[in-house]
Amino acid sequence: METNTLNTPSLNFSKDVKNYYPEILTDDALNFIAALHERFNGKRLSLLERRIDQQKVFDEGKLPEFPKETRSIRESEWSAGEIPDDLQDRRVEITGPVDRKMVINALNSGASTFMADLEDSTAPSWQNVIEGQQNLRDANNKSISLVDSVSGKSYSLNQKNAVLMVRPRGLHLNERHILINGEETSGSLVDFGLYVFHNTRTLLNNNTAPYFYLPKLEQYQEARWWNEVFNFAQEYLEVPKGTFKATVLIETITASFQLDEIIYELKDHIVGLNCGRWDYIFSYIKKFRNHPQFVVPNRDQVTMTTPFMEAYSKLVIQRCHKRGIHAIGGMAAQIPIKNDEKANAAALEKVRKDKEREVKNGHDGTWVAHPALVEVAMAEFDKHMPAPNQLQVTRDDIHISEKDLVEIPEGTVTEAGIRKNINVGILYTEAWLRGYGAVALYHSMEDAATAEISRTQIWQWLKHEVVLEDGRKFNTELYIDLLNDEVEKIFSEAVKDTSENSRFKLAIELFDKLVLSERFEEFLTLPAYQYL
Repeated sequence: METNTLNTPSLNFSKDVKNYYPEILTDDALNFIAALHERFNGKRLSLLERRIDQQKVFDEGKLPEFPKETRSIRESEWSAGEIPDDLQDRRVEITGPVDRKMVINALNSGASTFMADLEDSTAPSWQNVIEGQQNLRDANNKSISLVDSVSGKSYSLNQKNAVLMVRPRGLHLNERHILINGEETSGSLVDFGLYVFHNTRTLLNNNTAPYFYLPKLEQYQEARWWNEVFNFAQEYLEVPKGTFKATVLIETITASFQLDEIIYELKDHIVGLNCGRWDYIFSYIKKFRNHPQFVVPNRDQVTMTTPFMEAYSKLVIQRCHKRGIHAIGGMAAQIPIKNDEKANAAALEKVRKDKEREVKNGHDGTWVAHPALVEVAMAEFDKHMPAPNQLQVTRDDIHISEKDLVEIPEGTVTEAGIRKNINVGILYTEAWLRGYGAVALYHSMEDAATAEISRTQIWQWLKHEVVLEDGRKFNTELYIDLLNDEVEKIFSEAVKDTSENSRFKLAIELFDKLVLSERFEEFLTLPAYQYL
């Protein structure tokens, strides 16, 4: 795809590419993106530098703390702004990528809301990003439809739909197809900017508004950045302050130490926090990766009942309800197991218990990855939460300390755990390189967080040469043996497409390089993006 260049104040966008998406890449929309870039990209880059400085502090042995400079915010009495009527009840939220069929099926799923994901479950190819914007615009216009070219089946919106929320890309991701003064733009600003530019008036006319999920915030200063972006965009589009609403994903270990501060910075716009469980585990491993005492066991052994995970989940509930916003629970990634009723029933029971725990703890809603799970999750929340939410559940009975939030999980590292990380990491990366961000693997719907945990755990286990449950030391030699074995297994069992579209060779090379590199790469999607 040809690189597209914007020169401000005069705009010059590649004609061929622009004409391919003329309804989205209008001159006015691109002027708005340029305005966002000029005002906010420098601050974004400074915030990313701040993350690097923070990691150096962790590498020196210091652990996260509740910020001393914001103690008054945590201890004083204040509340966030009002929650719109159509976001009062969010008991079941379905999430997924922004391809056309997914958007239609998710909006028709019976869930309360649909988080259309331009981040972890969308591989950010130019086609995926811009066609995703077109799909969202058509959904808001109520004109979206599809005829499947293979099955001939028609898809269109039902009379009643889930409320639409959009997750833009994280601050760390660039959009290389749009350059402004020779500089790559921010994926966050492109995704956010195109969506609000094309949909704000339509949504307001439909008695709703642009609603967002904000991913991977690490510090309250990043929440402040988003608040400033919201204020600028609302003024630019001539809509009242507070029109846009956001839920922040608490999916980094540092963010859990700054919950009140994050809410405070966004208090005119925020309506909730969400427990992004898989990315949270990834963040825990990543931030403490150089500490041998913080080695995390097989990821299947780390659940929401693991002490540090349970602590952060309950703290999210307490701080959210203290400030008058929703606390949304974590993802159920299971998908139906066809032709095995017993296994499918067991998987659904696991989902039911997970949702029962969440609602009894005080969560106001939860996430599912597949329409078949909506009914299971909805039943548990209907049973235990008859009101639209449970903001009245204050959880004043709990006290979560700094130590609780970083308590080291107990468990073991096994050969099976290593093999699973290698296998899933490579399979997901290969699919991502082909443009698929949400991938069904072993009866679960996986996104980028799964691959991040997989390669980060192996990196950490190798660095510290952990001792496996069977007494062997995990070193490079053993890793190479297991990698070769899993690669052979992948090619003999899992690879159905042996055409030129297959990206397994590159996926294996990328995964192997990330695992064996002495320097840890913060996100696998950064080096992989150049191949997309």
